[in-house]
Amino acid sequence: MNYGDDELEIPTDIFKDRDLSVLEILVEFLKDEQNMTFAQIAKILNRDDRTIWTCYTRSKKKRGGKP
Repeated sequence: MNYGDDELEIPTDIFKDRDLSVLEILVEFLKDEQNMTFAQIAKILNRDDRTIWTCYTRSKKKRGGKP
């Protein structure tokens, strides 16, 4: 996955968690592990930043934590 001039590597083992959707897992990884903003994530995934925020918040609630 390209991010600007850099190449983003997404480990496939993050998708083993079946409690979350693929988008929720991906957003959570990019936000928490890659320290990206919601706007940056929305741009590379071609989504609205409100959708990204919603997915991130939902993933944290499903895990029992606060975003």
